[in-house]
Amino acid sequence: MRCPFCGHSDTQVKDSRPTEDNAAIRRRRFCPDCGSRFTTFERVQLRELTVVKKDGGKAPFDREKLTRSLNIALRKRQVDDDRVERIVNSIQRRLETLGESEIPTKVVGEMVMDHLADLDKVAYVRFASVYRNFREAKDFEDFVGKLGDEND
Repeated sequence: MRCPFCGHSDTQVKDSRPTEDNAAIRRRRFCPDCGSRFTTFERVQLRELTVVKKDGGKAPFDREKLTRSLNIALRKRQVDDDRVERIVNSIQRRLETLGESEIPTKVVGEMVMDHLADLDKVAYVRFASVYRNFREAKDFEDFVGKLGDEND
């Protein structure tokens, strides 16, 4: 593993342990060249996933982008980082087990919406406003109105 600080190609593993959900191995590493310490995560990847965008463009699945999207929706909400990590792991596993290597963004977006609906209603509305491209206040009113109807 290359050192992210100095680029030295031979770093040492000081400690390895599974993550809480056993979906990855957390490794503490040390660079003998610059003395820096850093953490890496090793995950099983069942297949290469490609996300097919609405315009037909394709991009490799990026779990960091998914994590950032969730964190933006959950900004200033009382949700643990571990919870976000479990959601990302769950979505990635579901995508990998679909049996398809090309996944439409709509499928990923709906999975995120499902998780946020159960986790935090405010984050759910925030994500929906971007995902469903709300243009005016009426779009929010309609969406939140439907939420109220579901809870009755």
